[in-house]
Formats: sequence, structure tokens, C-alpha cells
Amino acid sequence: MSVADVVDPLVRAGLGEDLPVRLRCWDGSELGPSSAPVQLTFTSPRALRRLLWAPNELGFARAYVSGDVLIEGDIMAGLSALDRVADPEFGPGVVIDASTRRALVKAALRLGIAGPPPRPPAEESRLGGLRHSRSRDAQAIAHHYDVGNEFYELVLGPSMTYSCAYYDQEHSPAFGPALGLEEAQQAKCDLVAHKLGLKSGMRVLDVGCGWGAFVCNAVRNYGVEAVGITLSKEQADYARRRADDEGLGDRVEIRIQDYRDVHDGPFDAIASIGMSEHVGQAMLSTYSQELFALLRPGGRLLNHAISRRPGPSEGFSRTSFIDRYVFPDGELQPMATMVEAMEKVGFEVRDVESLREHYALTLRAWVANLEANWDRAVELTSPGRARVWRLYMAGSALGFEANRLGVNQLLAVRPDVHGASGMPRTRASLLAPAASPGS
Repeated sequence: MSVADVVDPLVRAGLGEDLPVRLRCWDGSELGPSSAPVQLTFTSPRALRRLLWAPNELGFARAYVSGDVLIEGDIMAGLSALDRVADPEFGPGVVIDASTRRALVKAALRLGIAGPPPRPPAEESRLGGLRHSRSRDAQAIAHHYDVGNEFYELVLGPSMTYSCAYYDQEHSPAFGPALGLEEAQQAKCDLVAHKLGLKSGMRVLDVGCGWGAFVCNAVRNYGVEAVGITLSKEQADYARRRADDEGLGDRVEIRIQDYRDVHDGPFDAIASIGMSEHVGQAMLSTYSQELFALLRPGGRLLNHAISRRPGPSEGFSRTSFIDRYVFPDGELQPMATMVEAMEKVGFEVRDVESLREHYALTLRAWVANLEANWDRAVELTSPGRARVWRLYMAGSALGFEANRLGVNQLLAVRPDVHGASGMPRTRASLLAPAASPGS
């Protein structure tokens, strides 16, 4: 009996009789329609052993990252097909109940592949220390960000902006009817600057500054003085070179520094773009207090963060692909949780904007960049690391499209002692055309 004959009942139990996949097994046997949008290959018996020992998405992720399972063809189309037969709340993934696991054990015994659990791929995170301590947070950031700036350039494009772009034509007419990724990232930087009310002479802090896109844009186009902090040495080195190359080095300071160790306020404005996902719910109060203390009265905070739906946190559990391979210790919060944390320390929340559909477009652009530069991406990192990024970005795009994930810009202000905010009465100025330098 072929491997395909043995695993056929398992596959159909998980995905239904009308299979959206074509499966090729290590003995050459196959099952499923040849025209299926998902083409899977089990290259080794270890694929089933990994699922046997971790009967969830972690087992499948380990098999894929290690190369024991290959996903071929258009990954966006493939995952979209799986999405249609998946749990509507959690999307594509491996869900193995008790009866299916028993069947998996029987299949492993029939095929003679039972054995100890295979070693996890090298790309799986291995952090030490107390969760969300300074040292462990630094390890988590290094795991995700210190994989080579050239690799990130392949994926993110020349802007090196690793957050949701802003595909806005109405307020960016110069970019034409259809924005590309680079123009949309520039539009996002301008949107943040407008919301913060940046003007010449202001002092601005960028918490989690990445490769320096926002701080350089703010200094160059709005005449501010900027401090950017990151825990990634590779990001800091790149951002410093970037500022120097653009002739901005005397007005941009890049530090390798934890947000809890910034003590040289006050700042007129603070941007936190795609950083608070790393903070953790237990530290949200500390995070909010620290940023509140660093702002002058009347100063604004723009917190740009991915959010999850209310309810138990599933996506970042210790058996999740995201936690083990992408964002170790990352924690997504419902938007209401972030609003509450900000208001409790004294912030007044003035504006919230959802950019959910924008992030789906951004991620699709990043997937296209990775696919177009696949061989070079593998050369710069490893086959496993490239597969991690491919699966993570494609799956995330579907999550935003299906409203399982959100991303929001929360604009808050520190009122003065009399309660005055200094904010405009309407939102119009938050979306104004780009200001000229020094205006």
C-alpha cells in the first residue's frame, strides 16, 4: 500500500472530501486533484512524525520550515483555498482532534515511521530569561530583525519601512491613480507626521524606529529634531548610515535603547509605529506611563499597532507558528485594551483610524518582492528563514482581509494641567496635504 493510500483518510478528515490540495508523498504516490490550487509535497517521513508529536499548526510549521513539507505554486492562491475550508475565526491551519490523532498514530505505525520527535528547525526561537525583561525583549527583537539588512531590502523595498503602508490617492494626488509600495510608505510617514502636527523646531521621539524611515522623513520634510530608538543593532547601524547619507546626521540621533531607559524628555511628539506589539499586555501600563512622562503638556502620541479580535489570545500561544518563528513573545491586543491603557495614565485619545485593508495590500506587495527574489533571499539567510517569511506574510495578508487581524492608528494627547489639549477641533488638519520643510 502506498503512502498516499495510508494518509488519504487523514487528509480528507481534515480538509473534506472535495480536496483543495494535491499531495505528493516521498514514495512518489499522490492524491487529490491535479488542478488543485495547493500543491503539497511530503519529502520525508519526518513530516508525519512532526505532526504526530505536535498535532497543531506548530507541527506543520516545523515540517514546512525544515523542508519536510513543501508548498509549491502561488502561495496566496493556495492559502486562500485552504481558508475557504478552514475555521472562519482562525483561518488556515492544522487542527487535529483526538480521533484524527489516533488515526495519525495508526498511519505512522503502518508506514513504519514512528519514532522520537525530530529536532525543531534552527529557525525556531529559543529565548531565555523573564518574559518581557529588558534582556529577553532584546533577544526577541534580535531573532526577528537581525537577520541581515540586505534580506529586508529584498522584502520591504528601498524605503525599508516595516509597517502598514497607506494607499491613499485622495490626499496624495501627485502619486497618481494607483500607488506603488514605495509611494504608499511615504504617504504613511506623512500621515503620521500630519497627525502629530509636526513643525520646524519640534523634538520628536520614534519608539522602535526600525531602519530610520520615519525619523529621516520627519527631519527632512518637517524640520524637526528626531531621536529614534531600537533594540536591533543592525537596524541602528542602517538608520545611522541612512541619516548620514541624506545629510541629516546632525539632526537625527539613533540609539540602541529600551523605551524604559529613555530619560531625556520632554518631547513635543512621539511616534510608535509597529512597536507596541512587542510590549506585552503585562507591560502596557508601564509602556503608557513611560511615553506619557516623556511628552510635554500638549504633546501628541501616535501609536500604530496591529490588533486582534476580542477574546482569548490564540495567535501568539506557545504552540503557534507566529510565536515560535516570527515574533517570539509578541502579544496582540484588542484595540479597546490599548485605548484603556492609554487613558488610565492620563492620555486623551483623540482619533482612531483603521488601516486594515491597507495592511493586506502591503503584505501582498512584500510577498511579491520575496517571491521575485527567492533565490537571493535563501542565499542571504537560509531556506528555512525564507519559508518562515513566505508563510507568515501570506497568512497575515489573509488574516487582515478576513478581519481576523486589524491595524489601527491611535492618536492621543497629554493635556496640560487645566485639561487643554491644543488639538484642532476637527480631523481635517490630520489629513492635510504635505507640509513644506520648515512650515
